[in-house]
Amino acid sequence: MNQFFESVNSFFSGGDQLPWCSRDIIAGCEKEVAEAANGASDEAKGESIMRLSWALVHSRQPEDVNRGIAMLEASIVSTNSPLQKREKIYLLAVGYYRNSDFSRSRILLEQCLEIAPDWRQALTLKKAIEDRVTKDGVIGIGISATAVGLIAGGFAAALMRRH
Repeated sequence: MNQFFESVNSFFSGGDQLPWCSRDIIAGCEKEVAEAANGASDEAKGESIMRLSWALVHSRQPEDVNRGIAMLEASIVSTNSPLQKREKIYLLAVGYYRNSDFSRSRILLEQCLEIAPDWRQALTLKKAIEDRVTKDGVIGIGISATAVGLIAGGFAAALMRRH
């Protein structure tokens, strides 16, 4: 019985396996970026910005997620390494997933999978998106069916009163 309640809770809560990031971690990453701006190598600056972008798109705060998306979109055009490009595209997909823009997230994941077809993180997030879209469809159908039932019940009650 307990397993049943856990599965129902997972169904309604979204149940994705993506980690969340706290404000403390984000603040630490912001500090690291600021320190790297003072004389660190371009590689060190890039790594600290990637860590901050990762933390932002994994935040529970929508404004952090949006800031992470903006940072990644600004930096992706100057990325030459296919591995770094794949990482940034994936993080963008995470950000859009967190913002419930599932179609954009799915498009980005397809781009990741063109670079690395067997990449488990991208495949897992793609499955989470497909599950979420299916779940949202099932909930929508349930709401619609309930509304139709209430309307039909109202008509039936009105007809019964009339007779």
